[in-house]
Amino acid sequence: MLEAADDLLVEVGYARLTIEGIAERAGVAKQTIYRWWPSKNDILMDAFVQDAAEALIPSDSADLRQDLRAHARNVAVFLTESDAGAVFRALTAQAQHDPALATRLRSEHLGKQRGYDRLPFERAVARGALDPGVDIDLAVDQIVGPIYYRVLVTGKATPPALTDALVDAVLAHLPPPHTEA
Repeated sequence: MLEAADDLLVEVGYARLTIEGIAERAGVAKQTIYRWWPSKNDILMDAFVQDAAEALIPSDSADLRQDLRAHARNVAVFLTESDAGAVFRALTAQAQHDPALATRLRSEHLGKQRGYDRLPFERAVARGALDPGVDIDLAVDQIVGPIYYRVLVTGKATPPALTDALVDAVLAHLPPPHTEA
């Protein structure tokens, strides 16, 4: 049912997406969907959270630059090229008019995603490859903020050269790790 919701949103758009259409696509009665999800926002949110949980955890190669580049590229591709990215864009648009949805989007996805976005930095600190005093939240904002801006505001593609440049710019301004003499 979650996959049917994703697929149908991409095909018909948010405005034309209905519970009835999702039920038909999934091959279930609409009452089955209503039993679990009271609205299309609810089923879309669950579909998106599941997709994001499977796709947006950064790898750990023990190389901060490599891990950040791979993660930034992955986030950009996920948000612009996947069905789940289309769901995210639709939910974000709806959240501007629906405070409950906005709260749910923040708590069920953005908060968790923030933790995933921090992981490469936290791993580097734990390995001694990054100064523990680095403002990780600021560094994350400087990398993923422009990606979300392009996805949600400009609608422009976020090519690998751009995500790599974002990572390189942030890393160029981070202090080296402290070493004991």
